Amino acid sequence: MFSVLKKELGSFFSSVTGYIVIGIFLLLTGLFLWIIPGEYNILDSGYANVDGLFYLAPWLFLFLCPAVTMRFFAEEKQTGTWELLVTKPIRKAGIVLGKYFAGWLLVIVSLLPTLLYYFSVSYLAEPVGNVDSGAFWGSFIGLLFLSGVYTAIGTFASSVSANQIVSFVVAVVLSFFFYYGFEVLAGFFTSGQSIQILETLGIHAHYKSMSRGVIDSRDLGYFILVSGIFLWLTVVKIGKKK
Repeated sequence: MFSVLKKELGSFFSSVTGYIVIGIFLLLTGLFLWIIPGEYNILDSGYANVDGLFYLAPWLFLFLCPAVTMRFFAEEKQTGTWELLVTKPIRKAGIVLGKYFAGWLLVIVSLLPTLLYYFSVSYLAEPVGNVDSGAFWGSFIGLLFLSGVYTAIGTFASSVSANQIVSFVVAVVLSFFFYYGFEVLAGFFTSGQSIQILETLGIHAHYKSMSRGVIDSRDLGYFILVSGIFLWLTVVKIGKKK
């Protein structure tokens, strides 16, 4: 697993891929939070919080995570290196986990510079430090786990096709469905219990719960379970390849 992880990280940062992902994410969040007027602009809001980051990031990651993961298996198949990889003494699960953690680490690296936003807002607050730290850290941790799920979905999507564009589209559609699709489905029901069950199946409900600053084991369990399911599906999928 670690050899695959090291190989993937090296591939990211020896080319422009990793830098583009990090650069696009930081550029867009910086523009929306500090430059472009609107509901996400920190200076326009008049409040000492970074809520705009946590509204924007799930939608930005909806495209950036698939952009990172679409090459995992699709590129291996296109270049013919897949056969070479599977002949190495590495279990299929090790290959999948190595690629998954490499992608997730890249996304985490893109998030770390946003901590500067928190410290900047804390300094600008009146009085200094008057920010809701619990909500920020809860949202930040929630965003880490949300990106983990997106990366797991993208890893699976990359295994279903040798075409990177197809893998990208599949990952975007699946990630969107798990983030917001269940809430859309809930809108067709009138029963409160049915609505609650459907919303609980989606990422958004658990992400919102963590954004309140309370780290619930049920929310963490959800993120770990969904990520685990898609990684298991990936192992099953590549295991069928001859």
